[in-house]
Amino acid sequence: MIVPNQENLKVHFAGAEVLLHTLCQKEAKVKYSLFTVYPFIKGKKNLSDIKYSHIPNIIENEFEHVIMDSGLFTLMFGSEKGEKSEKFLSYWTDCILRFMDESKYKGTYVEVDCQKVLGVEQAWKFREHLKKNSNNRQINVFHFEDGQKGLDRMIEYSDYIALSIPELRILKKKDYTYRLACYIKNKKPDIDIHLLGCTEYSLLEKCSFCSSSDSTSWMQPMRYGGFDLMSGKKSIKQLNKDKIIKKYYNQIKQWTEYQGVNNITDKGFFNYACSIFQCEILKNKYGRAAGNQN
Repeated sequence: MIVPNQENLKVHFAGAEVLLHTLCQKEAKVKYSLFTVYPFIKGKKNLSDIKYSHIPNIIENEFEHVIMDSGLFTLMFGSEKGEKSEKFLSYWTDCILRFMDESKYKGTYVEVDCQKVLGVEQAWKFREHLKKNSNNRQINVFHFEDGQKGLDRMIEYSDYIALSIPELRILKKKDYTYRLACYIKNKKPDIDIHLLGCTEYSLLEKCSFCSSSDSTSWMQPMRYGGFDLMSGKKSIKQLNKDKIIKKYYNQIKQWTEYQGVNNITDKGFFNYACSIFQCEILKNKYGRAAGNQN
């Protein structure tokens, strides 16, 4: 369990490394959040350059459970992809440890799952190094490269394991998710299972016995101008702009002033208001699929 008396999967809303995103989640009464360490350690050439950050403390105080992502996907495959050598990823691993120590972060973190670029055994070295040098709870990530033996080894070692749903989707093995989750639970009933990048309602319902998943879907209004309502998909242009802004105006103004942002535009107000509204809707939809999200 990730929280006391947990009975069903809890969806973690991603993006909390940006405090205005934390506002959106908080105002929507979201209880579970995820942030990435990536922006805090990217470009740092020395471990001593990683300084104290108050953001993890704020996030941990606002939510029931928080997960820190390693930023590895962005680092290796995302828009800012770059070096993937053993030396660099070893340094990235130490940066994660430094960040958790400097920021006094006490929550759960995702390991450096580098199987795809450095192989399974190197991933194990980073995994054990992180665990040895941190008191935080670690999520170990199963990838296709691990194979059956690797999965069994990981189940024996871990108390919190993740399945990469985007990877299974790309491999056209998304239907494996339920079978893999059942296999893991049968081997170790008290293990926690996280579904990485999973907010597909039918899959959340089927795998509601898992512990957690994460989602960026609530960012759709700001990213793509789309909206996922209880009645179905709609364009952001179809919403009543004045009504949406008015509903959340005071909360957004208070938080932006707290952050020293005093020149937010009407468009900015509207985007954040839509994001809060989307969070509220999705929390309800996830609740219908996976169970209570409080």
